[in-house]
Amino acid sequence: MLSYALRRVLWMVPTLFGITLMCFLLLRMAGNDPILAQFQNPMHHQQISQEAIAQMRRLYDLDKPWYVQYGRLVTRLVTLDLGTCWQNGRPIAQVIGEALPITLLLSLVSMLLAYCVSIPLGVYSAVRQHSVSDRVLTVALFVLYSLPGFWLGTMFIVFLASGKFVVCPWLPDGACFPLQGWHAFEGFERMNAGAKFRDVTWHLVLPVVTLTYPAFAALSRYMRGGMLETLRQDFVRTARAKGLSERTVIFGHALRNSLIPIVTLIGLELPELISGSVIVESIFGVRGMGLVALEAIRMPDYPLVITIVAFAALMTMLGVLLSDLLYAWVDPRIKLAQEGP
Repeated sequence: MLSYALRRVLWMVPTLFGITLMCFLLLRMAGNDPILAQFQNPMHHQQISQEAIAQMRRLYDLDKPWYVQYGRLVTRLVTLDLGTCWQNGRPIAQVIGEALPITLLLSLVSMLLAYCVSIPLGVYSAVRQHSVSDRVLTVALFVLYSLPGFWLGTMFIVFLASGKFVVCPWLPDGACFPLQGWHAFEGFERMNAGAKFRDVTWHLVLPVVTLTYPAFAALSRYMRGGMLETLRQDFVRTARAKGLSERTVIFGHALRNSLIPIVTLIGLELPELISGSVIVESIFGVRGMGLVALEAIRMPDYPLVITIVAFAALMTMLGVLLSDLLYAWVDPRIKLAQEGP
């Protein structure tokens, strides 16, 4: 398994270069000039001279061939000298350092909640296959899965965060949940630890629910299918023939083998922990990695976009590798060391 992992890690290097090169070329082909995007901001009423524009192009290496620009961007990535954002001149490491913890908090809570709910639902549906409760649960989950995230998030804001439809009179403005942000805009720094925890939890309820609900149907179906397949295995029939209780058969013997698809999906969820959800963060005004990436692409801010794409691509490849390793750990019959890269 170690040699397999090392080969996969080595293959990540050319893959990472290919992904960043494709991203860089797509940004250039989009035709958006990052210098003009800064100077044509509606907030700027003054005229900018051509000399100033040319000086900015030289500063950002935009006057050089594309391969020189890409080479310097990659060199900064390799040396971990990420540089500064073109939008505001702030260090890229500082921008990512501020946005990444917020996205990790939102995504980790969402993923934990999704797995904690979906696994019991999948086991329940499998044990009661074709029952009324199984069918009702299946229909309810897929109806929930069909609801677009942007629509549900908007409905949450309209009905629960506006204070016009559902009113909580014991709260200052009557709204049950905050409208924007991941914490209070005023007085947050002066709160003690307990008050900060309650405030952040209150702000993240709607974003977490909006980000979590689509995973219920998919994960529960994976869990249900894995459990049904395991329950048909010979070792389960043998355990029942020994007189073991149904609870022991389900949770002591069948559950671990049914977790193979779920465990492998954990590795594939790793990139989403970093990239976050652009839609959810945009709707609720949570400034995480998704919202930062969206703003960088609109400009476009080459160094920031390439850094985020490289980071997400690296997490994706590590996630896939982790899924393969977890698959072999859960099912010892798999021998990854004999597989190719």
